Amino acid sequence: MSETASEKKENVQRESMEYDVVIVGAGPAGLSAAIRLKQLDADLSVVVLEKGSEVGAHILSGAVLDPVGLKKLFPDFETMSGCPVKTKVKEDKLYIFGPAGSFRLPNFLMPPLMHNDGNYIVSMASTCRWMAEQAEGLGVEIFPGMSCSELVYREDGSLKGVVAGEFGKQKDGSEGAGYEPGMELHGKYVFLSEGARGSLSQKAIAKYGLDADCQPPKFGLGMKEIWDIDPEKHSVGTVVHSAGWPLGMKQGGGSFLYHAENNQVFLGLIVDLNYKNPYLYPYAEFQKWKTHPDIAELLKGGKRVSYGGRVVTKGGIQSVPKVCFPGGALLGCTAGLVNLPRIKGNHNAMLSGIAAADAAYNALQTGRQGDELVDYDDELHNGLIGDDLRPVRNVAPLNAKFGPFLGGMILGGMDMWAATIAKFNIFGTLKHAKDDALSTEPKDKHKPIDYPKPDGVLTFDRLTNVSFTATNHREDEPGHLKLIDSSIPIDVNLPVYDEPAQRYCPAGVYEVVRDDDGSNPRFQINAQNCIHCKTCDLKDPSKNIVWTVPEGGGGPNYSNM
Repeated sequence: MSETASEKKENVQRESMEYDVVIVGAGPAGLSAAIRLKQLDADLSVVVLEKGSEVGAHILSGAVLDPVGLKKLFPDFETMSGCPVKTKVKEDKLYIFGPAGSFRLPNFLMPPLMHNDGNYIVSMASTCRWMAEQAEGLGVEIFPGMSCSELVYREDGSLKGVVAGEFGKQKDGSEGAGYEPGMELHGKYVFLSEGARGSLSQKAIAKYGLDADCQPPKFGLGMKEIWDIDPEKHSVGTVVHSAGWPLGMKQGGGSFLYHAENNQVFLGLIVDLNYKNPYLYPYAEFQKWKTHPDIAELLKGGKRVSYGGRVVTKGGIQSVPKVCFPGGALLGCTAGLVNLPRIKGNHNAMLSGIAAADAAYNALQTGRQGDELVDYDDELHNGLIGDDLRPVRNVAPLNAKFGPFLGGMILGGMDMWAATIAKFNIFGTLKHAKDDALSTEPKDKHKPIDYPKPDGVLTFDRLTNVSFTATNHREDEPGHLKLIDSSIPIDVNLPVYDEPAQRYCPAGVYEVVRDDDGSNPRFQINAQNCIHCKTCDLKDPSKNIVWTVPEGGGGPNYSNM
């Protein structure tokens, strides 16, 4: 009798390595935790595992950085050698876009928390690479290209470690000639800092019931391009945000445009994934946004040099799960720490890493291991992160119910002003009605949307832009995008929703292909295009797609995002 898949899995022999703390993900949260641990005790053994080919390869963010977290780690970061955080915000603008013009909202109408005084325009990929250099200088071990595919538990059910570096499986899941089973990396504590919708983090949340007392998580899809523009149009340090066209005043989302150094602008559109119309095409909305007269004129004569996409958390503090569990903790965007109206989460990611490190250090000093870091959970909710998220907690649900102008700006603005002046939210704590997948309505309730064709100069098709992400996956590796039921895309999603996976994916991974006469529809997954944005794991109306981690080193290779 042949072995079952589960028996084969149990019989895999792996070597193991022991550490004080194992950290999954070399983003701002994971690196901050690693740095803090070594600052507290140089003798602690700390390892960071990163699935990207190098640190920063999978990092995508706007980004305007509030330096509060970075200052906690490095009070003199501005004068440290090689630090890429140097472009201070000089001007802050917020616009309402219409199809042919725009209206600028006066800055004095915005609550102080919305202002960007003292913040920096940064590439978070570059910032994380620099942070990794600082971490390694302190003795942290960092292993890029190491996907963590499984969680490892102690006999008492606490988290013991992870399996990392499994390579060489063939497309059918069998072990190829060069198969490497990977290693088990064990820690007295394990930090999961995988970013939004982390695959291992979802397993931990489910196993330990961490989301039992919180609202459903909410997300937006952020798409970004970097452009070299005419130096005469460049205004280093200028920050521009907009709402309205092309999404309109009912669909949540908005744009960002940041004037970085070297005559570059970082620009993009975030589309809230709670949209109802299955015909909405987020990537096409982004390209259409660039045709607005204000944006088109700025980019005229310029050149797009990078593209990427990633989901961002937007549920607010009411969607943050319990962040500690036996043997481990959730850090950064894995826990959902983005401040939606500020469009910032990197500072909270860093603060969460620092807080988790402090809690783990204190526990290790008293001989503890494998238990719950309750002090971390308390600090996250009641310290600087909680103070940042509580005043803005109603913006997302108000956005969802009344749209970004009436809900987010007017009612949300009133609520934030009350929280700023009177220290209370006039709406209390609003709830989220449903998760983003369940927000999708049948196609019969909506009309198809006619999007203009890309011109190849200002606007581009998806596959052309994906080529600017340097995405790569081994051709014969197992597909990491799993269908729970392979019949659902054609039998359910196509007739009911016109299979929205064709549109919500910003990389063209999912297609419905047909014979020449239009018959015989088939669902095709082009997994090699995947840029690891996680949208499919969140927006499929049948919740039929599960994003799993591919081999280490695969996916996008962002250089400066």
